[in-house]
Amino acid sequence: MKLLRLIFCTFYLTVFSCSANTSTNKKTPPPTKPNILVILCDDLGYSDVGFNGSKDIPTPNLDKLAKNGTIFSSAYVTHPFCGPSRTSLMTGVYAHKIGAQFNLPPNSGETIKKGISTKETFISKVLNDAGYYTGIMGKWHLGSNEGYRPNERGFDEFYGFLGGGHNYFPEQYRAAYARQKKNGNKIIWDYLHPLEYNGKPVKETEYVTDALSREAVTFIDKASKKEDPFFLYLSYNAPHTPLEAKEEDLKLFQHIKDKKRRTYAAMVYAVDRGVKKVVESLKATNQFDNTLIVFFSDNGGKTKAGATNFPLREGKGSTCEGGFRVPMFFHWPNVVPAGAINNNPISALDFYPTFAHLAGAKIPEGKKLDGKNIWKNFIEGKNSYTNEPIFVLRHRLKFSDVGVRKNEFKALKIYNQTWKLYDVTKDKGEKIDLSKKYPNILKDLVQEAEKWSKTHQEPKWWHDKKTGIQWKEEKMPHFNETFKIK
Repeated sequence: MKLLRLIFCTFYLTVFSCSANTSTNKKTPPPTKPNILVILCDDLGYSDVGFNGSKDIPTPNLDKLAKNGTIFSSAYVTHPFCGPSRTSLMTGVYAHKIGAQFNLPPNSGETIKKGISTKETFISKVLNDAGYYTGIMGKWHLGSNEGYRPNERGFDEFYGFLGGGHNYFPEQYRAAYARQKKNGNKIIWDYLHPLEYNGKPVKETEYVTDALSREAVTFIDKASKKEDPFFLYLSYNAPHTPLEAKEEDLKLFQHIKDKKRRTYAAMVYAVDRGVKKVVESLKATNQFDNTLIVFFSDNGGKTKAGATNFPLREGKGSTCEGGFRVPMFFHWPNVVPAGAINNNPISALDFYPTFAHLAGAKIPEGKKLDGKNIWKNFIEGKNSYTNEPIFVLRHRLKFSDVGVRKNEFKALKIYNQTWKLYDVTKDKGEKIDLSKKYPNILKDLVQEAEKWSKTHQEPKWWHDKKTGIQWKEEKMPHFNETFKIK
């Protein structure tokens, strides 16, 4: 226990003693195309990593990368839950614009047989066409049927699962799958399906988080033997439910009394352990110095499943800051400013054009992106979102929750209440309503959100049948009511 606390304290103090001035330590990118490694966690809380202030979950390996790179304090994804957020990452557009604003339902490959429109070219395909060796290890959640799978969307290598989640212990999910198969069940919950390698089922034997880390190492080793750079999307499903952790990891967190928090912490620790192995493999194959590492979460942490998002309000599923403002850092030796905290807004939408720029790749003709190439501004410490909005919207049963941030202000409407206004640079917890003080700013932000809503398409699916039926019965989305300021 003392050793664990010592490790955590050392990295915590080191990270938070670093400079917060991104305008210093500027570097010029080398002429060669970088490898690009995206490490995405699932439902990771804003304050559940050491570099963002966690006091009970040590993440020394992530903290070391963050300390030697740039931490983003105002990093946003496009949606407060999994599917739409990951859709935007791969397509470079708000999921709402292509009818993907709901999660694909469980077992979508056997029920609705749909996925993200093939008219949308994924960033993986753009990079693959530019000569990159591409791989995804882990969660997909963008379509399980022919035409929608990773190997058909620009990935050379895929090891993982196609649905929205998975159980973690092979001996458990394999036995459950076999029982249902024996009982003649035609549709078996996709959390229990065998993992796949390039479309073929495999008999996994390791805890899934460890398995994904192992496969990432294998991919990196293969990449080292190729002349081309690589793009690796390490898409962990941890710490998403079910809350399942290895006994040896749980023992490290015996001091956490709450069982959910204890298991959640052990799951995050397993990710950190995997990141260590990935970094070691990059160094061993002499690829570390030319690899851009981007780490973040697909949405806010689920507070009912052990996560915390302090000092942000609420969590997964919410358009409050805790639902879509996420932990994030960039790392690239001698290129990304080291020891820096960048307070400027950044969106996951920006990765598509930014990665394409770094790769010297061509964005498909006619493709309209919602993000922007932030690289030059980032290196120079400038804000790419001055006077430009960042949107978030999620639908509920009879109404929609909406948030729009521009500069320091954010307009927010939740739970069918009146619109409110916050300064989220000074008031991250969204406690002080400024709508009466700045009514014109509120009005302008709401009008921008309304204009954005007119670009949305009707949902192509819902996360379950009941929601789809209710949507039609209620004649959603009621945007004429959503954007009224009362």
